[in-house]
Amino acid sequence: MTTVLFKKELLENWRNKKWIWVPLVFILLAIMDPITNYYLPDILEAVGGMADGAVIELPDFSAADAIMMSLSQYSMLGVLVTVLLSMGAISGERKSGVLELVLVKPVSYTKFVVAKWLSLLSLIWSSFIIGMLASWYYTNLLYGDIAFTILLAVIFYYGLWLIFICTISIFYNTLTRSPGLVAFLTIGTTLVISLLTSLLGTRTAWSPANLSTHLQELLITGDIPSALIYAAIVSVLLIIIVLLASIYSFKQVFNNRNE
Repeated sequence: MTTVLFKKELLENWRNKKWIWVPLVFILLAIMDPITNYYLPDILEAVGGMADGAVIELPDFSAADAIMMSLSQYSMLGVLVTVLLSMGAISGERKSGVLELVLVKPVSYTKFVVAKWLSLLSLIWSSFIIGMLASWYYTNLLYGDIAFTILLAVIFYYGLWLIFICTISIFYNTLTRSPGLVAFLTIGTTLVISLLTSLLGTRTAWSPANLSTHLQELLITGDIPSALIYAAIVSVLLIIIVLLASIYSFKQVFNNRNE
């Protein structure tokens, strides 16, 4: 049954053209900063150059810096796109009444939530991989070589952060039928986690919000730091816990409605 529901969600995403525009958005986010920063002197010259006496010293970006530019865009706009994609995954169907029609059939709550979660991850991860491949291509072309194995590590570890955001959104989807409230709570939770991670410093070195920070060390040294591995383990555990909480919450909401 999970496979049937999963295929249904994939087909619906295709019909809604999400398999077209979401990868395009992720590609744009990934290549925007690396290309803009590389060609900035030419852009300034094309628009008339600088005023007399004005001097702008641009930093000499490395290949690692270029990849981090892409991740920085994903940390802001990429997270926002992920939230917008997932905020109505379940709550939207609850609000429209479609969900009750689906659950009349012999569909388990667990399989329904897992199918929704997997379909979102398929779309977001595929788009993220395509975007990072585009970033890697332009980075190698303009800034210098980044080994493909390093790129795979970046995709895997940073992808855990996107999975974590998506899972939080699914959890809030099971609590409310308002997609707007789901988006607000997901973004709020993400900001709180990032803020606490920043304020507590080394005491939260294994926080999922520190994945991108540890990836910078990976890109510079070429070695996977132990803190990145521990942060990944914590992220996986939190993802599992939040997903199980989503299933439990979903069951409770509908069991209470049926009583």
